[in-house]
Amino acid sequence: LDTLEKWVTEIFSEIPNNGLPKPSFGHLTQPFDTPEFHKLYRVVPIRKVHSLSITWALPPQEQYYRVKPLHYISWLVGHEGKGSVLSFLRKKFWALALYGGNGETGFEQNSTYSIFSISVTLTDEGYKHFYEVAHIVFQYVKMLQKRGPDKRQVIWEEIQKIEANEFHYQEQTDPVDYVESLCENMQLFQKEDFLTGDQLLFEYKPEV
Repeated sequence: LDTLEKWVTEIFSEIPNNGLPKPSFGHLTQPFDTPEFHKLYRVVPIRKVHSLSITWALPPQEQYYRVKPLHYISWLVGHEGKGSVLSFLRKKFWALALYGGNGETGFEQNSTYSIFSISVTLTDEGYKHFYEVAHIVFQYVKMLQKRGPDKRQVIWEEIQKIEANEFHYQEQTDPVDYVESLCENMQLFQKEDFLTGDQLLFEYKPEV
């Protein structure tokens, strides 16, 4: 560590700090509010697969990294047990898999907007009924909206424990990738959260 610290100091200490704040593009609101985006697009795939993707452009969520509201919603949407949207679609033989969430990349989450997507892998029969599948997905999201966040925190705490276990028992990654990830985190999180901000859930705030 002493040697590494010496190298870092030697190599980077001469880089001047210009004192400028981090750039923000928050003034560029609603980038997807155009006629081109409120539409259904049908694309012919190269391989034989049927997939329905529904995407929402939301206000920026990156400042809520300690709460991770989109992670909470994606957990509920992607649930596969009894009463889930995927369970319902499978009973109808319309879907094989379902994924919901935000990739947390710069394109999907930044100071202008956050994207939330739900993607359903359809069967041949499901493809024939993709309008109904979309309707069911919207009904499920509407139900979540009406019920609101889990008031007993049970679901949130369950997610928190699982993410904490995955963090503590994760496999060692390539050092170069790890450093790159930390450098990105330094642009996004408070100093004390550089190591954990992209993975752990810290605060339960149902209003968020």
